[in-house]
Amino acid sequence: MPHTPDPVEDDLDTIPPPPPVFHVEQALLGALLLEPQRLASVTGIAADSFSTAAHSALFAAIRSLPAPDPAQHAKNTKWLDQVLAAARDEARGLSATHLHSLIEICPQPRHAPAYARMIEAEHSRRRLSAAAQRVMHTARDTSLPQRVATTLAEADALTAVVDDIGARFPPHSGSLPRTPAPSPATTHDEETADEERLLLATATEHPSSVDQMRWLTSADFTHPLHAGLWQCLTALTRRGKPVDPVTVLWEAQHRGLLDAEAEPRQLLDLLALPFGSPEHWGERMLQRSVLATAHHIARCIEAITKDPTATPYQLIVGSRRALADLSSVRTRWQHATSPEPTRRPARTRATAAPRAGPPTTAPPAARISR
Repeated sequence: MPHTPDPVEDDLDTIPPPPPVFHVEQALLGALLLEPQRLASVTGIAADSFSTAAHSALFAAIRSLPAPDPAQHAKNTKWLDQVLAAARDEARGLSATHLHSLIEICPQPRHAPAYARMIEAEHSRRRLSAAAQRVMHTARDTSLPQRVATTLAEADALTAVVDDIGARFPPHSGSLPRTPAPSPATTHDEETADEERLLLATATEHPSSVDQMRWLTSADFTHPLHAGLWQCLTALTRRGKPVDPVTVLWEAQHRGLLDAEAEPRQLLDLLALPFGSPEHWGERMLQRSVLATAHHIARCIEAITKDPTATPYQLIVGSRRALADLSSVRTRWQHATSPEPTRRPARTRATAAPRAGPPTTAPPAARISR
C-alpha cells in the first residue's frame, strides 16, 4: 500500500538530532538538581555557556539559590520547586516533570566537573565561531567609513577570544588541527585590475618609489601577470638597473611572463600609461590585501570550529597559526600608512588630459590580465 505523507511526521524527520553537548548539559543539570552541593566543584562556565535557553535558565536558577541541606533535599522537593519557579521567569515551558527527567538522565553526579569542562569547551567553540564571523562580515562591509581599521579591531577581538580560550585550555604537543583550510577567495574584478595596471605604469615611470614601497609584495596582486611584473620592477630597482617599459619587458621575458595573452607590444602599452603616484595605488592594493587576508583567516578559523573532531587545543593552535598570516600583512599596512599621508594622484607628463581624480578604469590598450 503506498505511503501517504504525514506533514507532521515529515517535519519531525527533518529536525536534526541534538549535538552531543546537549546531552552533556542535561547530565550536568541532572547532577546539580540531584546533589546541589556539587555546584562548588563546577567552574569555568556560566549561564550563557549552555546551548539552549532552557538549560541556561535552569543553571542560572541553581546558582542563584542557596544549596539545600542534603538530608532535607532527599526528603522533599522544596528546593526543586524553588529552582523551577526561578527558571520559569526565563523559560516558561519548563515543568517539574522535566526536572525529574534530567535527574534520571544523569549517569554519575560525581562526574559533574567533567561535564562542566565539556560544556566549557563547546562554549569556547561557539565564541570563537561568532568572533570569526564578525571579522568576515566586517571585512566585506563596504558601507564602513574606516573599513580596514574596523576589521583590524574585530581581528583584535578575535585574538582576545583565542587568548582567553588558550588560558582555559593550554595547548600541548601534537595539537595541530586536521581540518582542511578553505581555498582563498579570488577576486578578478576590472576595477582592481585597472588599479594594478596603473600602479605598474606609474612605478615604471617613477622607479625611485619602488624601493620605498617594500610594504607591497607580489602576493598583494590579484592577477598573476601583474604580480610577475611587480617582481620584475622590484628586481630591477634593487639591482640598480635602468627601469623603463623596455627594460621591464626584457626582465619579463627572462621570467617567462610572455605568452599569447601577454605579448610584448601589449606589455609596453600597459607600462606606458602612468597616472598619479605609485604610493596611492599601492595603498589601495594593500588595503584590499588586508581585508582579503582578514576574511580568509576568519574563514579558516570558522572551518575549524565547524569540525566536531577538533579539540579545544586544536582550535587554539589552528587559530593562532591563521592569525599569524594577518599579523604579517597588518605590519606592512602600518608601514605603508604611518610615515606620511598618502599622496593623491596628480597629473604627470604622460597624462593626456587633466582629470578630477584617480580613474577607476585604465585605457583599453593597457588591459592585460589573466
